[in-house]
Amino acid sequence: MSRLLAVLCVGFVVSSPAVATVINGEVLRQNGNGEFKLLDTSVPFSVGHDNFNTDHLYAFDEDQNILLSEPIRVDIGGDRGMIPQGTTVASHYVFFDSLSGVHEGYVDFDAPILGIAALPDTLDATDFLANNSVNYISTDLRGLEPGDYVWIDPDDPFRLWVLWAGSSPGDYIRVFTEKSLGAMM
Repeated sequence: MSRLLAVLCVGFVVSSPAVATVINGEVLRQNGNGEFKLLDTSVPFSVGHDNFNTDHLYAFDEDQNILLSEPIRVDIGGDRGMIPQGTTVASHYVFFDSLSGVHEGYVDFDAPILGIAALPDTLDATDFLANNSVNYISTDLRGLEPGDYVWIDPDDPFRLWVLWAGSSPGDYIRVFTEKSLGAMM
């Protein structure tokens, strides 16, 4: 019986979906009542122009471990603003869709951050890395609003910091990390 249980457990681990590569996050200071929320992309939802309207800090994983067939431009990080062709990246979406909230917080990943797309042009150019059941709406309004900041922790390359205020339509960024060991099958 214990042998059968061991075989079933191994089968479950091998057939289970990959663990999330966004590990954790936290809102440290705010003028609202938000908290970190990791969204499950196996259940379809829409993200974009004011459809959440909460004070939460949201993140979800997009496509994982993609070998780039061409370089991609990023607004923060990279080698002179580029992640080179031949690099394997994991893609993640982080956003704040509040009508009037302000918060500072962080999001932790299971691999070091390579770069961040934070402006509409770089987000549009990297949409091919989404590959999930999420409906991205109002894509022309994505990016950081004026006066908002995101940065890679200089002492911990696995951590993204955010300091932003939510207003219509909110703040939306795409974070590229190195190959995600958590997403390996």
